[in-house]
Amino acid sequence: MMATINFDEAKNNFVDLLQRVIAGEEIVIVKAGKPVARIIPFAQKTARRVPGSAKGQLWLAPDFDAPLSSELLDAFEGKAV
Repeated sequence: MMATINFDEAKNNFVDLLQRVIAGEEIVIVKAGKPVARIIPFAQKTARRVPGSAKGQLWLAPDFDAPLSSELLDAFEGKAV
C-alpha cells in the first residue's frame, strides 16, 4: 500500500511515518504537489550462495552435450520435418 503525504505533514509526523513504513507501507512525500521522496521498508540482502551446496543433488547424462540428430535440430530451427 502506498500513501502520499505533504512535506510539512511528513516533517511534523516523521516518527509516525517510520512506524507505518516498518509495518510495510510505502510513503511518498510531496511538496507543492510534486513527489520529492519515497520512504520504503529496508530489505535485507539475501545470504550469499555457497559454491558446491547442491553437490550430489544433480545428474547429467553422459551424452548431454552430444550433437543433436538432424531431425531434432531441424525442429529447433523451425524447419519443416
